[in-house]
Amino acid sequence: MKSRVLVTGANGQLGKTIREISGDFTISIDFVFVDRSELDITNIESLELLFQSKDFDYCINCAAYTNVDLAETEIKQAMSINATAVNNLAINCKKHSVILIHVSTDYVFDGAKQSPYLESDTTNPINVYGESKLLGEEYIRKQLDNYFIIRTSWLYSKFNKNFVKSILSKLKENEELTIITSQKGTPTSCIDLSYFILFLITNSITNFGTYHFSAKGDTTWYGLALQISKYLNKSSNVTPIKDYPSKALRPLHSVLNNNKVEALTKKPLKNWEESVNEVLKSLSKV
Repeated sequence: MKSRVLVTGANGQLGKTIREISGDFTISIDFVFVDRSELDITNIESLELLFQSKDFDYCINCAAYTNVDLAETEIKQAMSINATAVNNLAINCKKHSVILIHVSTDYVFDGAKQSPYLESDTTNPINVYGESKLLGEEYIRKQLDNYFIIRTSWLYSKFNKNFVKSILSKLKENEELTIITSQKGTPTSCIDLSYFILFLITNSITNFGTYHFSAKGDTTWYGLALQISKYLNKSSNVTPIKDYPSKALRPLHSVLNNNKVEALTKKPLKNWEESVNEVLKSLSKV
């Protein structure tokens, strides 16, 4: 029997990636993709109408306010989408017995830990974006027992605006780039994350709770830019700088421990360099 799956935030880079690979899962999953123009998840009445009209088994919440710097001034908007709307989804998932799969962030941590963060580590966000995402997590745990919260980091894809696409474009134009070395984390491909999310559904996983998902290894934003430049043979165009001023503080070390995911899937995750090269290869075909 097919699972009926609601995907919110369908026009974000993760939503678009899930849509692109959804054809591989048509035998087992009936997808319903909605974007902001079709469904306002901050409106609980609109959500109730949708959940009543469709017999969903899962909801994958890809909708998010993700502009870290702008969130420092657009606090109401960030909280509305990343927290209040998530609470609305959790309420409806509980009422209609739907399993919620929610994407969260490494920015719920302060970056003071020098080893990879475990799911059980104490959270302590240092910017509004991180605070809003953590509040969304807390609403889910308050409302639901059957949920997956997936914290991920430094997402990129061939869709929309992201660091990988931006650096690739600038390097192709032979721009000279200065990229920071102060922040350490793990770039994560939306393709890899999408397949993990759909693994949970197609295998009817019931080990609910919080998971950390990223690629293997870690780097800095400079290291990521260097990887892209090497792919293009333009490494001389990228120069390291320690930091640059920004509105929002960012965790200096937000590498995630993936052992829990690897134990669940029973296979190792890809190294970040491999996944970056796969997306660069797909972008070169566009």
